[in-house]
Amino acid sequence: MSLFGSLNIGVAGLAANSAALSATSSNIANVNTVGYKQATTNFSTFLNSTGIGGGASAGVTAVIGQDVTAQGLPITTSSPTDMSISGNGFFVVSPTATSTVREYTRAGSFTPDTDGNLVNAAGLYLRGWALDSLGNVPTDTGNFSLINVSSVLGKAQATDNLGIQANLQSSESITASYTAGDMAAGNVDPEFQRTVNVYDSQGGSQPLTFSFVKTAANTWNYEITYAGNSANVSTTGALYSGTMKFNSDGSMANADTASTTPTGNITLNIPWSATTGLAAQAININLGTVNGTGGVTQYDSSSTMNASTVDGSPFGSVTGVTIGKDGTVTAQFSNGLSQDVYKIPLATFSNPDGLAQVSGNAYVANKASGAANINVADSGSAGSITAKSLEGSTVDLASEFTSLITTQRAYSASARIITTADQMLQQLEQLPTN
Repeated sequence: MSLFGSLNIGVAGLAANSAALSATSSNIANVNTVGYKQATTNFSTFLNSTGIGGGASAGVTAVIGQDVTAQGLPITTSSPTDMSISGNGFFVVSPTATSTVREYTRAGSFTPDTDGNLVNAAGLYLRGWALDSLGNVPTDTGNFSLINVSSVLGKAQATDNLGIQANLQSSESITASYTAGDMAAGNVDPEFQRTVNVYDSQGGSQPLTFSFVKTAANTWNYEITYAGNSANVSTTGALYSGTMKFNSDGSMANADTASTTPTGNITLNIPWSATTGLAAQAININLGTVNGTGGVTQYDSSSTMNASTVDGSPFGSVTGVTIGKDGTVTAQFSNGLSQDVYKIPLATFSNPDGLAQVSGNAYVANKASGAANINVADSGSAGSITAKSLEGSTVDLASEFTSLITTQRAYSASARIITTADQMLQQLEQLPTN
């Protein structure tokens, strides 16, 4: 090995330790960066044979990488759109709202921008699946959308079920001349009448009136009419007419004798007029149970409605969102309703340490990492999502300061190699020539 070879080895040492210092500096600077993965320095020797007497000179090179598979400790936050991943997955993001470029990150510090799109501290836009009204993921799972927490402005729910608890006085006089529709037409006065409000498909409150008249022993006829603006429905008169039978002990025998088998339920179809723009509505009305006393009864006490239960809800505005372990983004409304609007997928790679790093604490797939596999969160190795949580940096500050000292010493030693070789060359040049 020549003196010139020693100089080259010293230079290689300086270059390698300079690279190591750069990695250590980056780690220290990013000790508080969410989702940051510690940069690693791997030193490797290389031999250059002199070809004379089998001698060889050993140089050094440094390869800088990142320990992408290491997971940082979770940090609890108060923001419902902060997310951390417990597993091997990555969030799918894009550098702009309109970009089709896919990048991948574990930095889950997402907040809504002025348009409601979730964007993290590095300006990367979160991508996911927009769910249909039934909460289903798109058939084309490669069809990603921006996650927009302002995309749903409000929600209402039409009434599907109505229950009544009431008593009809058994000692009421019989009206034998009644025919179906007489109470709605005003030909017969009801012996008991109450109005219950239900909700239509747009969250509007709509009044339905229940009218009862005794027509025989243990037998009551009833009509259901719409008590609102008559132009709202496409029919006149009663929406439903039925005959109710009671047992001798006052319990219900049959809610509607038109049924082939005794029942406690009827179905009311409301024919909303086309001018209202309302969806067709069918309401299951529970009047009680056969041979039971939990609904409408017939006892010799004053006719009264004890209670009514109505589902559905008026219009409510968005009050916030929640994110589940499986990545489901659920909008919460002021009326107590909720709706699943998005699902956040997670990407996995056969070799995540091979990912290429880009700005914003993100990565892009390449040949070394393999293609991205898109998974539903909380399934397999992708891991689950935890809301109100962030993944901390994997940097160990104590180890980095130790590396900083050893790198400095190694750099100084490499510089000493150069100065020593230089002194020896100077001595060689001073040898007499004759």
